[in-house]
This record gives sequence, C-alpha cells and structure tokens, in this order.
Amino acid sequence: MLKIGSHVSFSKKGLLNAAQEAISYGSTSFMIYTGAPQNTKRKPMEEQYVKEGLQLMKENGIDDIVVHAPYIINLGSYKKSTFKLAVDFLKSEIDRTEYIGVDNIVLHPGSYTDKDPEYGVKRIAEGLNEVLSADQKVNIALETMAGKGSEVGRSFDELARIIDKVDHNDKLTVCFDTCHAHDAGYDIVNDFDGVMEEFDRIIGLDRLAVLHINDSKNFRGARKDRHAPVGSGLIGFETIYNIVHHDVAKGKPVILETPWIGKEKATKRPMYEAEIALLSDNAEKRFGERFLDDVEKLKSFFNKQSIQPQEFVAKTWEALKGQKQKNADKREPMERLYDLVVSEQLFKDYTEEAINHRLIAVLAERK
Repeated sequence: MLKIGSHVSFSKKGLLNAAQEAISYGSTSFMIYTGAPQNTKRKPMEEQYVKEGLQLMKENGIDDIVVHAPYIINLGSYKKSTFKLAVDFLKSEIDRTEYIGVDNIVLHPGSYTDKDPEYGVKRIAEGLNEVLSADQKVNIALETMAGKGSEVGRSFDELARIIDKVDHNDKLTVCFDTCHAHDAGYDIVNDFDGVMEEFDRIIGLDRLAVLHINDSKNFRGARKDRHAPVGSGLIGFETIYNIVHHDVAKGKPVILETPWIGKEKATKRPMYEAEIALLSDNAEKRFGERFLDDVEKLKSFFNKQSIQPQEFVAKTWEALKGQKQKNADKREPMERLYDLVVSEQLFKDYTEEAINHRLIAVLAERK
C-alpha cells in the first residue's frame, strides 16, 4: 500500500487530532511536529492523546508516520548558546518521538551563518555526535536542502560528509525533498533515475527513509525553496507521480508539504485531499463521477481559450521570474486559472476550495 499523507497539526488533543485530520484527507501516513515548529513550548507527551491517536491510526490502517524537528534547531551555528539549545532540544524531541513509537525524525541539518560550508558540516556532525546514542530507537533523517542562504545539505556530498563524521551513523537516514532537490540543481524532471543513482553512489539508497513531495515555484538550480501545489509548479504532476510510484519510494512515508491556497486568508485551504487522491489514482472513488465530469468541463473550457494548462503554468512562472515592476500582475498560475473560471461563472455554487481541487486535477495529466 502507498504510504502517502501530509503535514498535519498536532493541536489540543495532540496525536488524536493529527490522526483525525490526516484521515479526513484520505491519508495512509502523515507528518507532525510535536509542538510549534518555531518555539520550544511543549506539552508533556502524556497529555498528547498518544494512545487514542495510535488506536485511531490502527483502525484506519496507518502504521508509519514521521515527526519533523522544529525549525529553530540549528546544529550548524557557531554561537555556543544556539548550538547548546539545538543539541538539548533535539535530544528532547527524539525522546518525544520515541514515546509515540515513530522511526524517523526529519531534521534540517543546519546553517553555518557567518562561517563557511565546511565549518557547517563539521559543526553539524559535532552536534549529532552529542545527540546520538547506540541504544536509541529513533533515526534522524537529514533532509536534502535547496541551498538558500547558508544552509547545509544542498548536495548529496554535504550530507555524506556529515554522515561520515558521525560515530553512531547507523542512526542517520535521509529525507529526500523534491522541491529542495530541484531548487538545488538536481534534474529530477528529466533524469530522476540518474539522480537516484548519484544518491546511491554518494550516500546509499539504504539510508533513504522519507520523501517530501512538493512542486516548486522556481526553475531548477534557483536555490530558493518555494513550494507549490502538485502540478502547479515547475516540477509538474507527472514527475511527482512517477517519483511517488518509483521503486525507491516503496514502503516509505511520502509526505506533502504543499502550501495552502486561497484568495483571502480566511479561505486558504490545503490541497492535500485532491493531491493525495490524484497521486493514489483514487480521485473517482474519493470525489465521485461528478468531480471527473467537472474536470472534463474545465479542460474543454481551457481548450476553447487556447490554454494548455501545463504550458500555461510554465509560461506564467517564466513571466513572474525576477518581476519587480510595481503594477505588474503578480498572480501565480493557480490564481490566474481560478480567476478565469470564476469570471466565466462555470461553477457558481462551488466553494473556492472545490474549484481549486478541480484545477489541481486539470493539472494532473500524464503522458
């Protein structure tokens, strides 16, 4: 079974709320933070409805989820206080992850800030040597990064050099992020097999434990890390579908971190439900025949407008690239397509979310 899901919130009732949200999207896996990703405030795990959450997961066939370490952990910092906070907090997060019974906690390796990449590699390895122990059950999955700013992990080589410097490196795995890899310069669109061969040669496919599945708002090599809903970016649905169903992803959690979209803050919604259904070949069962009829209606409409959606997406991102004019049209591809649909009153009684779900499906064509 495909283990696919998204990041979900770990709110008032902790794991129970997270499982409920994931199930509402049709997930067979999911990812959580054990508290807010931007601060150190944490409730005791005994108050996080873990038993109830695990029971609900079991009832719905979910047996493999992922924890993400907070963003405030920076093992690459030269500042003693920042480094100590990172080490201590990561140890605590590993204990919290182990309490749930999760195998992998995803970690952004860290940033070297005012130093240099080699310093960052050594400092991160130093931190991991303080954190990891021979008897721990949880693995740390180092995430492949886009290369923005001074972050470490922009190449397989940087991750491999960290791993080689860590004593208990059998506790280290890797999380492969499609947007990050694309933005870092890896050609996952035209040569994913080649990218995986390089990964295997430098790191080893036996360490690949988690995949983050995100489209990108940037052209390859931009090093900017801007996620897009699946199909609405410059990686495209077909590439992402092929990665999700590739041999390297079999049996591993596949996690969406795609952005919420909407015209106003109050109407912003995640596209997870549609993305999961489309990537799982489950759209008709999930949404019904009318959904597919609506998608065909949209395709016919765009055809009459001489709009080929996937081509439209690429051209729009090209037009937006480096655009700085004050009065320029800065709407992204999904926003422009949505505005066209609304102006024609194609689905007058539909919510913004329902229309966007159908637009995601239009962008989900494969050759």
